[in-house]
Amino acid sequence: MDFLNNLSGFSASVLQPLYWYAFYYPFVMAWVWMFGGAVHAWIFEKSDTLDFDPLSAYKTWPMVSIVVPCFNEARHIREVVSRLQQTFYPNFEVILVNDGSTDATAEILDELCRQDSRLRAVHHETNQGKAVGLNTAALLARGEYILGIDGDALTDSDAVAWMVLRMRQSPHVGAITGNPRIRNRTTLLGRMQVGEFSSTIGLIKRSQQMWGRLFTVSGVIAMFRRKALLEVGCWNPEALTEDIDITWRLQLKGWRVEFEARALCWILMPETLRGLFKQRLRWAIGGLQTLTRYSGAVASPRQWRMWPIFIEYFASVLWAFVMFVLMLLAIVLLGLPGATQPTFIPAWHGGLLAATCLLQILVSLVIDRHYDRDLLRYYAWTVWYPIAFWLISMFCTVVALPIMVMRRRGRRAIWTSPDRGVHHA
Repeated sequence: MDFLNNLSGFSASVLQPLYWYAFYYPFVMAWVWMFGGAVHAWIFEKSDTLDFDPLSAYKTWPMVSIVVPCFNEARHIREVVSRLQQTFYPNFEVILVNDGSTDATAEILDELCRQDSRLRAVHHETNQGKAVGLNTAALLARGEYILGIDGDALTDSDAVAWMVLRMRQSPHVGAITGNPRIRNRTTLLGRMQVGEFSSTIGLIKRSQQMWGRLFTVSGVIAMFRRKALLEVGCWNPEALTEDIDITWRLQLKGWRVEFEARALCWILMPETLRGLFKQRLRWAIGGLQTLTRYSGAVASPRQWRMWPIFIEYFASVLWAFVMFVLMLLAIVLLGLPGATQPTFIPAWHGGLLAATCLLQILVSLVIDRHYDRDLLRYYAWTVWYPIAFWLISMFCTVVALPIMVMRRRGRRAIWTSPDRGVHHA
């Protein structure tokens, strides 16, 4: 490696394992995710026909309480509620939680409730955070199952039915997470995230389900068994990523958490670098919070099923710091007299990693194309994914660690208005 030629023999021998780790971690995990995703699609996703009779649903199918926490959602909430009213599953109620919004959200929610008896609105005077909103609604919910969705998420008409069907297959399932799909695709960042949600998020959830444990449900669409929620004390108001936190607590209590690819939900994602960085930094802080908060519980031999999830996430955090150190060293050596141009990975290894990444994206798009018909048209845009999102993930993880360490315990995680794309802000 040219980079190592600029160092003493001792330094090079110390750094060489870091180079190999920087290469082998994404390379090995890409093949694990591809294999797990393909097996999951073959076993669980063969059929897209609902074994469900809507005419008998009130007699044989339990009520679902759909909870929509809202903070300044005046622009989107009418469309969200309209899609919920069109759901194929008839036995449901909708609880709309206005968490101290400063726009016209409260007035719109009250208006919608007057028009449909299935809707109820709850108003918080101040911004108390998504977890508090979910907890408030859970206490008021009448349903056996509680489905949480975001205030800008558009659910497919049969998403609720697919999740209920999955829940009823086993009383040990505590939560089902759906399959979020990106709907703002007008910019390069938006199109790149289309590939990311398939090649990384979708494949990872499919692979983890084959292991028996998930790192997290997708907070934008997740259904919970009411009994399971009450057993773990519902959502944690201190967690920046309440979806990761509740997933771990459910699984540590012995509940299964599963992924249902056919429960589709169309979401808005950031389309500016600033908005994307803020979102991924929050995800990184929340992930590290969970890793440190539950590491002691996971260490118990009784929790051996959680070990692969713990090790995988710890390895990803370690990879971020390894890459950061190597980048800093490369920058330093560039300024040394007579230094050769540094390369992070030998040429043939870099080419192999790039080819593997492109194959991973292609495999994921082919799998999810069954649900999102035009996916393959975005393949050309996803070639930029490794450079952009690996770098963003790396920096977010490195920055997140000191923020997480210094964050005051007991501090509540409140709402901030996210970046929802250039045409949906």
